[in-house]
Amino acid sequence: MKLKLLFALLVVQVSFAQHRTCGMQEKMAQIMSNPTQRQAYLDQQHKFQVELEKIASNKDGNSVNSVIRIPVAVHYPSAGAATATIKSCLRSLAQKQVDILNADYNGTNTDISNWAAVSENYPGTNTGSLDVQFVLATQNHPSGTTLVNGDVAVTFGTEFLTGADEDTTWSGYCNLVVRNIGGGTLGYSPLGGSPSAGMTVVIDNNAFGAIMTGSPVSCTGYVPAAPYNKGRTLTHELGHFFNLDHTFADCDGGNCATSGDRVCDTPSCDEPRYDCNAADSPPDPSVSGNPAVTTCGYLQLTMNYMDYVEDSCMYMFTAGQAARMHAWYNVIASQLTTTALGNEEFLQNQFTLFPNPSKGSFTIQFKDMMNSYSVEVFDVTGQTIYESNYDQSANLVQVIDLNHPTRGVYFVNIKSDKGIVTKKLIIE
Repeated sequence: MKLKLLFALLVVQVSFAQHRTCGMQEKMAQIMSNPTQRQAYLDQQHKFQVELEKIASNKDGNSVNSVIRIPVAVHYPSAGAATATIKSCLRSLAQKQVDILNADYNGTNTDISNWAAVSENYPGTNTGSLDVQFVLATQNHPSGTTLVNGDVAVTFGTEFLTGADEDTTWSGYCNLVVRNIGGGTLGYSPLGGSPSAGMTVVIDNNAFGAIMTGSPVSCTGYVPAAPYNKGRTLTHELGHFFNLDHTFADCDGGNCATSGDRVCDTPSCDEPRYDCNAADSPPDPSVSGNPAVTTCGYLQLTMNYMDYVEDSCMYMFTAGQAARMHAWYNVIASQLTTTALGNEEFLQNQFTLFPNPSKGSFTIQFKDMMNSYSVEVFDVTGQTIYESNYDQSANLVQVIDLNHPTRGVYFVNIKSDKGIVTKKLIIE
């Protein structure tokens, strides 16, 4: 009997591990139990409502801000004793995850094309873009660290992070902590995070980034595991940081602006969906017993990043969610340490990229000599298709041949000791 009971418990634990679990609510309960943190949270939420109303009153629904640039720091607290090879791999994994964020938050991910086949089932709902650039910080790192200008903000061990979920040493950054969370939780974040308080988004070491191309394709101890191996756990948790609740927060109760997830273009629902079957092709909502229909009576937007489906079946934010995130950015923008990104205007003026559009071969022409730099080209899914380092280069012109890439949108990262610049490249 005891053996049967033990077996049953193990089966339950395994089944839980197969479903996405987010610790946002537990994190918020912790914050709200602290009087100081609770008041700071309420003050920022008040400012957020003001910003959201400003954006809502704008005819085109957009903020007056141009492209949002956010400095990112990635911390691996348990990797202090890792070899140089593993640390190099973990830096690449961090960049891979940042590339995925940029695709997902800008609506340039390849699988967003799936929306066309199901959009008619969701009247009034459109995909959204935050118009953002997440960048691994490279300049003016916090004092006391061993990082120098030109190093990406990726840390190992606990010397740069106290082991808590907040560290004021790294205030002003979008801090991502990658560690073994345990208990089946894939990640967590505060609902409306504060960079000035050094708040972090925590992701389990088996759900960060995606399998990479080249060698090595994965980093020992940090291998993203199916079905959460496409970097969407961070896309989900960072949505919380930008003040997005779960789409299944509750039924709207007649006022979508003040109840449920408080986003009016996400259908009202009150329970999460898992796996992939409901997200691939939503069936007719009039059919009795339809698994995609919640008790709120709407067809659930299962492919939304703020639901619980597997990575391969979530692929979009809505326009209303993008507006909400933009309003939160307006609240915290002054808290971000933009000097960590280097002088973008200076860097942009240091080179030109042509022809653009191209057939797969393009030229980078520098204004002045560059000591050392690297070039990385990745597609809208975050997949790197070209990467090369150029040390002590005396060439003002560098020709890059991508070897017959498919048509579409690509991004070119040019990294030097002065920072990182990303430019869009169109392949015809």
